[in-house]
Amino acid sequence: MTDPIADYLTRLRNAIKANHRVVEIPASNLKKEMTRILHEKGYILNYKFVEEGPQGSIKIALKYDQVNKVSSIKKMIRVSTPGLRQYVGYKDMPRVLNGLGIAILSTSKGVMTNKEALGLKLGGEVICFIY
Repeated sequence: MTDPIADYLTRLRNAIKANHRVVEIPASNLKKEMTRILHEKGYILNYKFVEEGPQGSIKIALKYDQVNKVSSIKKMIRVSTPGLRQYVGYKDMPRVLNGLGIAILSTSKGVMTNKEALGLKLGGEVICFIY
């Protein structure tokens, strides 16, 4: 696998399209931080790290609207790829859906959202947009 983050986003996207309640994804430190951010921002219901095997896995409980059965995640876009990294300074921080969505960044202080990075005046690699 050449791009584990794209695989992470694709597994989430496929589980949402199939209306699954839980999806299991191979773990890494970056994926764990991205999952934590998604939970903090209310895009997923819950998550659990399973430490079995050499790599471990992440079990993610997806969040759906009770009435319409629509997922809280509308779209996930991979921005920075292994072939073309996308870096931004804090002055050029992207706004996703005019502030309604989030961009996940990898900065020198760790993985965070675009709003947190802007508050700390940090730039970094834009991993993905989620709304």
